[in-house]
Amino acid sequence: MDCDAFYASVEKRDNPALAAKPVIIGGGRRGVVSTACYIARIRGVRSAMPMFQALKLCPDAVVVAPRMDAYVKASRAIRAMMEEMTPEIEPLSLDEAFMDLTGTARLHGRPPAIMLARLIKRMKDELGLSGSIGLSHNKFLAKVASDLEKPKGFSVIGKAETADFLRDKPVRLIWGVGAVSQAALDKAGIHLFSDLLRWSEVDLTARFGSMGTRLYHLARGEDRRRVSAHEPVKSISKETTFSEDTGDKDLLDGHLWRLAEQVSDRAKAKGFAGQTVTLKLKTASFKSLTRRQTLHDATQMADSIYRTARALFDQLDDEGPFRLIGTGLSGLVPASDADRSHDLLDEGAAKRSDVERATDRIREKFGKDAILKGRALR
Repeated sequence: MDCDAFYASVEKRDNPALAAKPVIIGGGRRGVVSTACYIARIRGVRSAMPMFQALKLCPDAVVVAPRMDAYVKASRAIRAMMEEMTPEIEPLSLDEAFMDLTGTARLHGRPPAIMLARLIKRMKDELGLSGSIGLSHNKFLAKVASDLEKPKGFSVIGKAETADFLRDKPVRLIWGVGAVSQAALDKAGIHLFSDLLRWSEVDLTARFGSMGTRLYHLARGEDRRRVSAHEPVKSISKETTFSEDTGDKDLLDGHLWRLAEQVSDRAKAKGFAGQTVTLKLKTASFKSLTRRQTLHDATQMADSIYRTARALFDQLDDEGPFRLIGTGLSGLVPASDADRSHDLLDEGAAKRSDVERATDRIREKFGKDAILKGRALR
């Protein structure tokens, strides 16, 4: 199940005055589009598009800052409805999830298609939100089906019709085939699934490595991945893409602090801390730079994440300009095992930790903008 323009739909539900207007969720003109309603999409607006470009395409759009609390609340309500159908749910994001409905017909007295139609009706009636359903015999095909008729789509790909359905479809339907992969496939003369069927598994693997093996099986509609209801969270990260490439260290520093705060907030909300801090950058020429540092003590504190990421940034030889910056935590452990000690060489670490905890309590009571650090305004 994949919600339709989820963030924008929540905004339109909560503010009926927006119902007939093009709505873009995102930051200011230098930000990027998080998502957009279908009215804005018709004009060419897409997720991850620079905001200035989106507003050129759709100058009458209403730009709304994300309200993650509202989206999380709606997502949890949808998840509760799903759990009444099956415990086997694998979330992909706040607005999308796989469900394994094997054996549920006997439990509910109705086939999966009927139960899914009922789910979509409940979402509309009780939450004022719509979604699209893809029903098939494996995850790959269910994902493909969910995208066929959005919004408010309901598509079924049966096992017997899989080969005929895929044969003339473009390989870009495969989840994860981006611009680079598509260019490599084009170079090999592979445009449709029927083109893939002419290649042996050995030849595809020799040409494309592990992706070739995956392509061989997906071309035949084969996907053995199970719905993983209890897949552990392995990392928490956040990144931002600039509308204009920049090498301004003050500007990059401001972004890095805000990203560290967002990673910290997610870690605290999920009860995790991380042993390793990662810095990610992408240059104007699309070269990716990644640096990591493993800490003596796992942390969930924004101050520690920021200071470690900033130190990694200062060690870089590349001066930019950059088009993307991000940071994250990996090597996750329970929060109870984190931030137990402080660097004896950093006399202010304990005080900064106390201040951050106090700041968290104030924000929880008065809102996230109740206190801001000066560097967040850069």
